[in-house]
Amino acid sequence: MSNSNYPAGGPEYGDQDPGYGYSDGGYGRPRTDRYGRPLDESYGQPDSAYGRQPDPTYGQGPDPAYGQRPDPAYGQRSEPAYGRGPEPVPSTPASPESRPDGGGNEAGGERRAGRGRGGDGDGKGQNRRSALKFMGFGGLLTAGGAAAGVLGKDLVMPSTAQAASATGALSLPAGSQVDGLTVPSFAPSGRRPRYRRATWSQQFQKGHGWSIGGSGTASSSPDDTEVFTRGTQSARATTTGAGAQSYIRKSGLPTLNLTGKMLRLIFRVENVDHLAKMVFYLGSGGFKDTFSWRFHSHSKTAANYVQSGEWVTVHLQWADVAAASGAYALSATGKPSVQNGFTDLSFAVYDDGAGKVTYNLQAVEVVPDTTSKFPKGVVSITFDDSHQSIHDLGRPVMDELGMPGTIYNIADAIGTGTFLTIDEMRSLQDSSGWEMAGHSYANSAHTASYAKLTAAQVDEDFRRLREWLVANGFTSEHFAYPHGAFQKTTDGVPVDLLAARHFTTARSIISETIESFAPAMPYRLKALTGINDGSGIGGTTLAKVIGPGGQLDRCAESGDWLILCLHKLTAGPPKTSTEISQAGLGKLLKEIEKRDIEVLTVQEAMTYYA
Repeated sequence: MSNSNYPAGGPEYGDQDPGYGYSDGGYGRPRTDRYGRPLDESYGQPDSAYGRQPDPTYGQGPDPAYGQRPDPAYGQRSEPAYGRGPEPVPSTPASPESRPDGGGNEAGGERRAGRGRGGDGDGKGQNRRSALKFMGFGGLLTAGGAAAGVLGKDLVMPSTAQAASATGALSLPAGSQVDGLTVPSFAPSGRRPRYRRATWSQQFQKGHGWSIGGSGTASSSPDDTEVFTRGTQSARATTTGAGAQSYIRKSGLPTLNLTGKMLRLIFRVENVDHLAKMVFYLGSGGFKDTFSWRFHSHSKTAANYVQSGEWVTVHLQWADVAAASGAYALSATGKPSVQNGFTDLSFAVYDDGAGKVTYNLQAVEVVPDTTSKFPKGVVSITFDDSHQSIHDLGRPVMDELGMPGTIYNIADAIGTGTFLTIDEMRSLQDSSGWEMAGHSYANSAHTASYAKLTAAQVDEDFRRLREWLVANGFTSEHFAYPHGAFQKTTDGVPVDLLAARHFTTARSIISETIESFAPAMPYRLKALTGINDGSGIGGTTLAKVIGPGGQLDRCAESGDWLILCLHKLTAGPPKTSTEISQAGLGKLLKEIEKRDIEVLTVQEAMTYYA
């Protein structure tokens, strides 16, 4: 694909509302959704484009409601010793940069061999509840593995249809395979986020004209034909290992209007061992006036959005802009002073001062942002771990405002100790419009986290969890990683690749930027966790979320998809960062309502861009 700059306002994929769409089949479902948007009549019908048909090899029995094999025991086992530690809370990133490095030191020459993986209102009435009750089964019984991720390239398995049907083998970047994985009984429906076409694009093909430099650049190649995921090349740079800024940049471009738009970055870091941070600058006047996004701060211990040898996609929204300089400014609520007239773009990388980092930049693009569908953004309120307090203390507060939640459930915990029962889960789903999603099947898998298990163990836990959800009438095909960990398994298989075999999205607890529509990487959904109204217990204080310039203000002002991750509720003051009081939850919900931000489950939110 040749290098091109599409004019602002050009055609893009996603202006139309795809919806999930429910045709009126006697269930009283409306032909418009609860916001008055027209629904797609095709959902739940055979999809000739995907060729999905029920596969008799799965052996599902003839259940007319769901097409599933009944499981009278629900496939769960009781495990009294449910001792799980609290999920880790990511540390707060350092203060953002306000100005790009003006250093030079442009170098050329070096090439790196090898390729990485390719880079994918209110609603209180019965109508929405009925729709949710029947949602999620259109095209569910699909054969073999699934493709997922950015551009349909970065998460692909199995490598051949024959391998899929025979062994469920999973194709890996290096060409090796993990054999013996069971073919999923319930593969994802295929209703993944549609790829949004760019209205302006720089793809770093021959003659792109961007400069590579900065005092932190040791060597570079503007035309790297060895590592790329589009066209025939990308731009590459290697840092000095001294912690200074290395950049790929361009100034004096035709003016860009980013009103109602976001930036899309596609890049790769060869080895992240010495990666410190990544920053993007948007400006004018030769970078005299700039806005900046610190879109990645690398952790030595927690799961990272950017991992070695992978093509990564990041969306930069106005809700995430971190700093301004020169004539540009941010209001008290985080709104930028201008959103158009930009001529300068810079992609900057910093190593940790202890070693070099090689990175490739494939694309910088402009695409429509979340405001094109939701002018004030969307909040999804999610709860991990199936705690009884979600039903007893959380549900009454949310029911009062007609707000639904998403619970990511651990199958083993259901019906034991202080955890939800099957009947409570069904009541939440069928009577209050909540979503019952997956978190793990076994207690032991959740406690350990998937990154400490083998690929076969993780895949089996995924399979049993999905079967358990379907067998019990829970329509969600969305998932949250235990402890937010989606790194590689002990035998080297990326956990998000395994998740894609069974679920349509998977949520992390990374929040260095907020999620968007459509998600940049649906198997690494970002979420803000550790929200609490306690004192001196760590996590994310409620005041930070609801206060001036906090996440709710930025969501309402600039639009994004703010996914909030909560755990347990308390009647009194919380004692840990994974708890929030009932009063604190009520205060949070009132602040969301005051800003007129839509509240949707993850399943509902995804329907608009599937």
